[in-house]
Amino acid sequence: MAGGCWAWMQFGLFLLLAESYQILAGVVTTRDPNPVADEFTAVLLSCITTHNPSGELRVEWKKLNAGTDLVYFENRLRGDLVGRAEVQGWSIHIHNVTRKDAAVYRCEVVRKEEGYLGDVSVNLTVRVRPITPQCTVPKSVPVGKTAVLTCNENEGYPPSKYIWYRNGDPVPDDPKSNSKFHNSSYKIDSNAGTLRFTVISKLDIGEYHCVAENVVGNAKCEPQRMEVYDINVAAIIGGVLVVVLVLLFITIVIRFAYKRGYFTKKQSEKGYQASSKADDVDYVRSNPVDSEGDFRHKSSFVI
Repeated sequence: MAGGCWAWMQFGLFLLLAESYQILAGVVTTRDPNPVADEFTAVLLSCITTHNPSGELRVEWKKLNAGTDLVYFENRLRGDLVGRAEVQGWSIHIHNVTRKDAAVYRCEVVRKEEGYLGDVSVNLTVRVRPITPQCTVPKSVPVGKTAVLTCNENEGYPPSKYIWYRNGDPVPDDPKSNSKFHNSSYKIDSNAGTLRFTVISKLDIGEYHCVAENVVGNAKCEPQRMEVYDINVAAIIGGVLVVVLVLLFITIVIRFAYKRGYFTKKQSEKGYQASSKADDVDYVRSNPVDSEGDFRHKSSFVI
């Protein structure tokens, strides 16, 4: 029992000495390792050290994106933060944060005589209000067909959720939950911003608009009207019959013309004219000794 107590006393003494050494040596830390700010508001990138900040320390801030950019170096701000931020102690206070400022920042502290003291990372998240979404609503759809309404914007952060409205009423995820949509058949994807009617009816006629929203704010598109019309089956059948009758009439006319010989007569006349003998030309035997049927062409002269 006594041995166990002595071991615990030794362990506690070790922790006390380690903490004392850390305090004397200096520790680099931050009040908030994951600050979150809305765009165009202020935010503090905190960097704290327990070492006496007389003139013995050199502090550098770096922005870690695809590469590494110096933000604070040789006691002055650099890059995009110039004119928008100030240094308070070892921390950086940004007065007007933008979406481009979102990144991981690292505060590095170095003793001028003894070398590297430590560093701390701060991950800044900037939330952005959605912009006016782009909405597409079909102007007219036949009864019984499908229809897809789309809504999208790509500026907001965190990514926007989408809510559809018909005639000013929010379209519920479940049509059975609202009597105004009880007879509608559709599916909503609030992440993608789509409203898909599987079988559309005249009850779905109305003005539709979409709202994109996140924790920062919201934005909406202008209402667009969608009409639903009946398919005129009789007119479609009538049109098909007219086309069939016209094709049948043309076929009968062509067959009649062939039977009457209009096409064959013209071809025989052309053949006869092509084989006729030229005027004022005689064909005589070239030599009495020549075989029968051997002729030589001679021109005849009239005196």
